[in-house]
Amino acid sequence: MPNLERLKRHGVTFQEAYCPSPHCCPSRASFFSGLYPSEHGIWNNIDLADAFSHGLNEGIRLFSEDLKEAGYQMYFSGKWHVSAEEGPGDRGFGPWIYPPQEGRYKQWKKTPFMGDWDWLLEDDYITEVRGRGDGEISRVGFPPYTQYGVKENPFGDGDVVSCAEDWLEKVSEEEPFCMYVGTLGPHDPYFVPEEYLDLYPDESMELPVSWTDRMLDKPNLYRRTRERFDQLDETEQKRSLKHYLAFCSYEDALFGRLLDVLERRNLLENTVVLYVSDHGDYAGAHGLWTKGLPCFKEAYHICSVMGYGGIKAEGAVIGHRVSLLDYAPTFLDLAGILKADVIAGRQRFSGYSLKPFLEGRIPENWREETYTQSNGNECYGIQRSIFTDEYHLVFNGFDYDELYDLRKDPDCMKNVIEEQQYETVIYDLYRKLWRFAYLHRDALGDPYITTALARYGPGIIRGVKRE
Repeated sequence: MPNLERLKRHGVTFQEAYCPSPHCCPSRASFFSGLYPSEHGIWNNIDLADAFSHGLNEGIRLFSEDLKEAGYQMYFSGKWHVSAEEGPGDRGFGPWIYPPQEGRYKQWKKTPFMGDWDWLLEDDYITEVRGRGDGEISRVGFPPYTQYGVKENPFGDGDVVSCAEDWLEKVSEEEPFCMYVGTLGPHDPYFVPEEYLDLYPDESMELPVSWTDRMLDKPNLYRRTRERFDQLDETEQKRSLKHYLAFCSYEDALFGRLLDVLERRNLLENTVVLYVSDHGDYAGAHGLWTKGLPCFKEAYHICSVMGYGGIKAEGAVIGHRVSLLDYAPTFLDLAGILKADVIAGRQRFSGYSLKPFLEGRIPENWREETYTQSNGNECYGIQRSIFTDEYHLVFNGFDYDELYDLRKDPDCMKNVIEEQQYETVIYDLYRKLWRFAYLHRDALGDPYITTALARYGPGIIRGVKRE
């Protein structure tokens, strides 16, 4: 990834960066708001009829609105996926927006609202068992799905970047600007321009160690998810990895085009550049692909590099835990407009400014854990987890819990939740999980007998007060 390496040389790499949810919409809402899903209200795909919500909670403010008020020229190109009720233009961006937004969010909706049964009339749905092609996953009663292939301009990402290039050529050097360029890739299905496949020889493809994990000690939903991908033999799974990596290289090339314009226009000295993802990809870990409820690090761990713009700590690699929530306050801090706001009786941001790291300083009392929140994608299931340097605890409201001893088992092959020697660890982690839920207004406290299924309940944190 030559262009990402270029940014790393002139910036700071956050080695332990995570998203709060393994799904596009809630993570993007967290990026723009600096809040967790339990606070901003977006839990799954906002353009489905049965989504938990189609828009942000009342009173939620995005960093783009602050920058607009501070006089920044605001540009938006690409994927929004934050609200089905508003577009970027309603939240401080514009008039420079691509694709053109007309009030409600429509451009990236790939399927009709669930509940609209007209899709049954379409001709491309599989209605009987039949043979499958290379990389195809057969699903009777559903549309055909092919995991990988060749496409010249996947998801239109090239158009998104071309639009951003045009704007960068014209942006005024006299006024501050903020430009969000949101490509969709790398994302399944992994269709990429053929030239990038040549970068990854077939013989060099090695699947993750955990690919052999049949997940017999993990929730049944994990195994059901894997069953889909098990249709692909080992050769096809290696091809999937090849195409995923090629997709990453394609996105790197697109990113390089933006850096080239900034460099040619002598804008890099005063422009902070962030390269970040909204979620990860299993990429074969535990036999899984894309992202979803299986709560493994690969779905939450994201690439995050921030560089140029006079950043002092060039080339630094930070091992502290950071979150997508941290970027909203960071942007306002770098712009000199970060305030200790209180909105609706709470602190505005749950994230923290990364500016000290960019200046070569280590903040005091930085977070030691990573917390995640998911209510499922469209396959509902309440799930909360905590990552520490030593353990990963997962509360699954839909099945039994998980605990992994990361010191002995970094690939999470063995669930030790029922081993007595870890009971004190489980209690302590549950206490942290409940404290976090309380502080961030997570609605998990219902004590009813058939819903209160956690191993330890919220009463173990009595006495904790919200800030």
